[in-house]
Amino acid sequence: MTTHQEYRFFDAVLASFDKAAKFTNWDPGILEQIKLCNSVYRMHFPVKIGDNIEVIKAYRVQHSHHKTPCKGGIRFATTVNLDEVMALAALMTYKCAIVNVPFGGAKGGINIDPKKYTPYELEKITRRYTHELIKKNFIGPGTDVPAPDYGTGEREMSWILDTYTSMKPGEIDALGCVTGKPVSQGGVRGRREATGLGVFYGIREICTMPDLMEKAGLPVGIEGKKVIVQGLGNVGYHAAKFFREGGAKVIALAEYEGAIFNADGLNEEEVREHRKKEGTILNFPGATNILHSHDALELECDILIPAALENVINGDNASRIKARIIGEAANGPLTPEADEIFIKKGVLVVPDMYLNAGGVTVSYFEWLKNLSHVRYGRMEKRFTENQNRSILNQMEGLTGKTVNAREREIIMHGPNEADLVYSGLEETMMGATKEIVETWKNNPGIPDMRTAAYVVAINKVGTSYAELGIFP
Repeated sequence: MTTHQEYRFFDAVLASFDKAAKFTNWDPGILEQIKLCNSVYRMHFPVKIGDNIEVIKAYRVQHSHHKTPCKGGIRFATTVNLDEVMALAALMTYKCAIVNVPFGGAKGGINIDPKKYTPYELEKITRRYTHELIKKNFIGPGTDVPAPDYGTGEREMSWILDTYTSMKPGEIDALGCVTGKPVSQGGVRGRREATGLGVFYGIREICTMPDLMEKAGLPVGIEGKKVIVQGLGNVGYHAAKFFREGGAKVIALAEYEGAIFNADGLNEEEVREHRKKEGTILNFPGATNILHSHDALELECDILIPAALENVINGDNASRIKARIIGEAANGPLTPEADEIFIKKGVLVVPDMYLNAGGVTVSYFEWLKNLSHVRYGRMEKRFTENQNRSILNQMEGLTGKTVNAREREIIMHGPNEADLVYSGLEETMMGATKEIVETWKNNPGIPDMRTAAYVVAINKVGTSYAELGIFP
């Protein structure tokens, strides 16, 4: 019998795909084309580190070209391998389809431990990797657009951009070759918190649906719900922040060194400051230590947000999970065995393939900004404020009443870039949630939300192939 340790990530994605494909009517050949990775680039290149030459192993996979450019992050980790990169590229295709972002899925990775290198050495590795991608046409604003992922961030994206613009002088849309850049280098405001905010919007929308809440045995609404977040990186931190600000209570936070619990709720900002000072989240004032991080997943709560790495909830521990809703903020945190256990237990699993699509959605906004060469809100912000002021003045004149300074500020406020990005993300996540739940309800045989999400994705990609035809 296969145990969860033997699962290959890509096999798990294929298993989920096959489970959903039965609920569609596409030609088997089209389904095969959608499943497979179109282009796989495996590379080895030398980089001088100190006095030695190191051969670096790296990958870039383009899963689908039904829409171009392809889109997907680059991760730096010793766990990076071809199987993982292929699985994540496939998930990106389905993710983009579900949230109506017109990209094919891609993913990249470099097999290194970034902590072992100086910034200068990391820069050399990143630039050489970019050069390899340019040589084989695996990067470009109309071809393939990378973004940050585990182990990378704005700094690495700036290096990629600079290498690309150096190699392609005069390319007018060069800024669009990569997303997740600093704002000063063509990035978009709101990108950093996008994935965590998208997770919040998605779960908040689920919590407004009375039938789903009744099944989960929970009251409607996000307020007062007990939340546990695993992972205090960029995604976990922002998810915890928006849940707390939305009225939920974050009762536990887990990191690799352990976890902390406080029934009255934790403030993620204070915990992060404590970790910066002490090097650990443990011994946080007022909280109880949980020495084994995985034990925090099994605590009583309403919503569990795994925001770390793959396969943390599997056939071994799924039966002990007490959460009523699990929101997959990480990529692939549940194995297929865990899914089966949760279907039997009636636990609602909100799948990664759309729930953590906030990053790629806002990356799409950044890419559009780069192609249009103008900041969001620049053209309309002042116009909207002047228009609102005029309407407000007329209303005050007609009624003889005046609003206070705070209300005036809110009414007159014209949208800036972050406002528009948040608004676009909220619309995207709410729309995708409704579409998946609708598909689930309309197909009684579909066992869970993940399968419903795959059905939505397969139908959209299949429609592209049907409309475009097969070349030649």
